[in-house]
Amino acid sequence: MPDSSIREFADSTVDPPIRGFLHAPETPNGDALVLTHGAGGNAQAPLLRALADTFANAGYTVLRCNLPYRQARSFGPPGPGDAARDRAGLKNATAAMKTILGAPLLPDVGRRGAFSGGTNDKARIFLGGHSYGGRQSSMLCAEEPDLVAGLLPLSYPLHPPRKPEQQRTQHLPALRTPTLFVQGTRDPFGSIEEIQRAIKMIPAKTKLLTVEGAGHDLGFKGKGKKEELPKQVLTEFTALFS
Repeated sequence: MPDSSIREFADSTVDPPIRGFLHAPETPNGDALVLTHGAGGNAQAPLLRALADTFANAGYTVLRCNLPYRQARSFGPPGPGDAARDRAGLKNATAAMKTILGAPLLPDVGRRGAFSGGTNDKARIFLGGHSYGGRQSSMLCAEEPDLVAGLLPLSYPLHPPRKPEQQRTQHLPALRTPTLFVQGTRDPFGSIEEIQRAIKMIPAKTKLLTVEGAGHDLGFKGKGKKEELPKQVLTEFTALFS
């Protein structure tokens, strides 16, 4: 995908503000995907970049965004008091995408605050994130069932490593948003069997894409890349949400 179609995006008129990178497809399909990062990462994570490129090539307008805690601190994990504000930031990001899809994607769309008004009621917005970002996305959708058309949690952190008793499933029975989970078979934050049991708690259409041999990074640790993974995710995503 040409670099000219990826632009820095920021909107400081909302609180929390939105900051990230907007992928504008050559041939938009009318849908959009907001992607965010895990606790130790940011919007430049290789996994997010690869997924954003793949989805944009398929016609999705994609926003890779930094959560509010990451905007405030360039490194380190979120604190106990950050979660609610991070969810508010994701809600603002989905609202921004609805506004963007309501108008033609002009060459300067996505530069700091440079998008025009209007909404498209037929546009579908999807929300996804890696680890912490995926968990906060799912919690936001449990709180607001009509916010987005679907969810894409990548390596859902079901529990801390070696602490399976600390299940992060309290909100799942309230989650009514169709969801595609992507989980590695060697993820210490949740085995495939544990994820399968958790998914059964969700009263919505769900699917699990397992990534053989992958850990919590889904094969994107450092410079490593599972080249075929983004296409696999897109294929399963398209099948679930077609």
